Amino acid sequence: MNWSRKSLDELEAFYWDTVAPAMDREGMDPTRDVPTYEWLTDHGWSGIAYALREKHDLTPRDFFVDVVGLGEDESDAGYEWGIDAEATVEAFESYLDMLESRRGLADSTLPTRRTHLARFARTYRDLHGTADLLSRLDDRDAEPDEIDRCLNVLDEFDDELATDGTKLKYLQTVRAFYEYLVDFRRARYNPVENAAKQFRWEQGQPDNRTMTAEQVGRVYGVADDLEERLLVLGLAGWGLRPNELASLDASQLVLTGDDPHIAFEERKNGPGTVALLYGVDAVAARTDDLSDDDWNGALFPSSRSSTGHIARETVNRRFKRLASEAGVTVDGKVPTAKLCRRFWYTAYQEAVDDMLAQLEGVAADQGSKSASVVMSNYLSEERRRSFRRQAMREKLAAVFESEADGVEVGAEQTMVN
Repeated sequence: MNWSRKSLDELEAFYWDTVAPAMDREGMDPTRDVPTYEWLTDHGWSGIAYALREKHDLTPRDFFVDVVGLGEDESDAGYEWGIDAEATVEAFESYLDMLESRRGLADSTLPTRRTHLARFARTYRDLHGTADLLSRLDDRDAEPDEIDRCLNVLDEFDDELATDGTKLKYLQTVRAFYEYLVDFRRARYNPVENAAKQFRWEQGQPDNRTMTAEQVGRVYGVADDLEERLLVLGLAGWGLRPNELASLDASQLVLTGDDPHIAFEERKNGPGTVALLYGVDAVAARTDDLSDDDWNGALFPSSRSSTGHIARETVNRRFKRLASEAGVTVDGKVPTAKLCRRFWYTAYQEAVDDMLAQLEGVAADQGSKSASVVMSNYLSEERRRSFRRQAMREKLAAVFESEADGVEVGAEQTMVN
């Protein structure tokens, strides 16, 4: 199935035609229960998450809740904006109510705009410590600083969103919201009014670029020391965002036991963990190298930064330097760190597909229609996890093993974030 060609309407139809009956057969309520990525993967539908992320810039949960309408009824709980700023939430909801009542936007359009606004506010909060988007808008003296704050959010979008077209859609939503505030005298200026001039985003120019396994291996191969190797491992081997890697702290690491992982109290979509699929020994060696009385716990410490660790921009700059030294280009340009995260997701999807292909023979012997049926009906959850771990471990070993010290430590990355 070519997931990437499906519109949101087609993906919603696929849910009701195919996914919902399967949920019903397994005792789930397809009108309320939100299927997990793991459940979708077990049934052979992992591609829907990839399509939502890369083509529509939605998480699976955003899609199932906001587009399909699963989860709690809005009359019971309302939309979870994920921010602690009542005035901002009230302004968002007032704006969306206006769009629905006066402009008659399609029901499928409103959830998308709500997702755009929520992501803007959450990113603003992560960068600036507050999701209050309103209090500075009545002070012209604060305008230059507020413009800079909003441009910082758009810098994050530039790094993380997949295509120029999607970046422009986010900007258009946010700009229209601020225009609404100005029109109704709730703001004296629009801080993103001229933001498009600061970016080279072109409508209709797809940006589905990612790095190949061979290219990631070449970048890893030119890393001179443990710190540089850990930077490439963190980006491409664990799928971390550049800001997450820059601020990584020893207190987040759980390196012992059967499930070595990194714990995050806050990520883009809430708390989560990233299991260390490869390179636990490299992490342990790094902490040993840094351990002394003056160490602040940062895996990438910086004495010149007030945070005590390097910045996201430093991660990007170091990665681009390594890629340049390795002679790696993507579409004629030196790749940025964000392409590593895309590589991770692509590799994970391929690993799951490879795993299901290996089970086709078992499915045939059992008279089952597909390998996904074998996965869900004949294998325990622990066994399914073991299959996924091994498949992804082999994918990453093929990338890093020639340069690594033969270390193989596996566990999958939690896909909720």
